[in-house]
Amino acid sequence: MEDKIMLPIMKTRNVLPTLVDEFFGKDVFPTLWDLTGSTTVPAVNILETKDEFKIEVAAPGLEKADFKIDLHNQVLTISSEKELKNEQTEERYMRREFSYTSFKRSFTLPQSANSDKVQANHKDGILTVVIPKREEAKEKPARRIDIE
Repeated sequence: MEDKIMLPIMKTRNVLPTLVDEFFGKDVFPTLWDLTGSTTVPAVNILETKDEFKIEVAAPGLEKADFKIDLHNQVLTISSEKELKNEQTEERYMRREFSYTSFKRSFTLPQSANSDKVQANHKDGILTVVIPKREEAKEKPARRIDIE
């Protein structure tokens, strides 16, 4: 059985989808801002090695506790919501500033992914999610077959 590898489709203008676009499937939950072209969705790198898939989310200013990662029916969803409040009081005026940021990215995992062993860590503004491959999906070393 052939395992199709898919990636989120990166929304670019006037460019045909590439092989990279098919790696994990397109985003399941696009945001309203994606339709207008102005989005605050963090940049994502998706890497594949012989043993695993790795998703790196560049999210400076966010902390480990700001992220939520869910996995349901082979769909991995990474989301974050953060609200900042800043209040300054001077002699005759008061200034309040509110900031709210959120995003949600979803990735359809290929059949070769071992969704039971997904791990994540956060360091220096980068969230890294590691998805190991199933043993039967890992590349086997070449071997010589003797002719009888």
